[in-house]
Amino acid sequence: MRTTAALLAALVATLPAPAQESAEPGYIASTLRGFFANTARPDGSFRPGIDPAYEGMSDSAFSDLAPVAYAVVLHKTFGWKLPDEAKTREFLLGRQRDDGSFFNVAGTVGPDSAAGRAYNTTMAVMALKALNTKPRRDPLPVFDAVLKTDYKELPAYMTSFFPLAYLASGKAIPPEADRKIKALMEQDADGYLHDHVAATFHAAHYYRLIGEPVPRGEAMLARVLRDQKPDGSWMLNPPARDRHATFDAVFVVRQLGGNRPAAREALRKAASWSLTCRNRDGGFGHYPGSPSDADACFFHAGTLVMAGYLKPVEPLPPDARLLGWGHLFPVSE
Repeated sequence: MRTTAALLAALVATLPAPAQESAEPGYIASTLRGFFANTARPDGSFRPGIDPAYEGMSDSAFSDLAPVAYAVVLHKTFGWKLPDEAKTREFLLGRQRDDGSFFNVAGTVGPDSAAGRAYNTTMAVMALKALNTKPRRDPLPVFDAVLKTDYKELPAYMTSFFPLAYLASGKAIPPEADRKIKALMEQDADGYLHDHVAATFHAAHYYRLIGEPVPRGEAMLARVLRDQKPDGSWMLNPPARDRHATFDAVFVVRQLGGNRPAAREALRKAASWSLTCRNRDGGFGHYPGSPSDADACFFHAGTLVMAGYLKPVEPLPPDARLLGWGHLFPVSE
């Protein structure tokens, strides 16, 4: 079996060199940290990109809570000190309403919609958990309300938001809520949901969070491995649909493939592709040539962590499995 050092050397040797910069992991991590230093705001929040006029893409465009949540997650992942942790904490706490929900001020999602309430509250509670801080008000009634009537209308990529929010609040998802969400996750014979890796990832993430085997896990893994493109990505659909596809697929491969040779090779190729999405400002775009975005930075850094290319802090933060979308989730090899 090849050693970790040999695998890393082989990976570095295969990397493209459009930026003519070091591909050494320490350099990648330090310049990524610099990206967030350059996007930090005086109030403790973060812009989605270097340019103040840049409005973000994907999660960063959806809600202005996304860049700050992902900044917190990555700083805790690598043991970095936030530019002003106290102000970041107060910024997040200040975005909670009396009913327990968190809200966005900028972004395309309506803060009063079911999707907005569930998304913003999950992201804020998760980030506060990473900061070892409890919300001022109980956020869980937000999810109780959504699960009464609106949950069937939420996007298929939001299923694992629910157990994540409950666990980050110190509770397991209630049995009735668990039953309702599971009923939405109807799989095809190949383990996929809606023929889309994002919905499939959230199903796998959901079951890992609640500590149950992933249904049709072997079939799911087989299709994910089969769907990987020669360049190492899983962008099978237009970018607007598949911006997080590589991270999503890598989570499935890492969790269900363990240390199998095919899984290790898929992760190596995925890491190589993620590094082609890196820009000279130290950040990552969602795909090669895309502007650096806080959202993309999390998903590519998470891919590189799961692939073993970037090393997280040791020891890991408390409840590391609840940081972000599972890039630090333990794996049974």
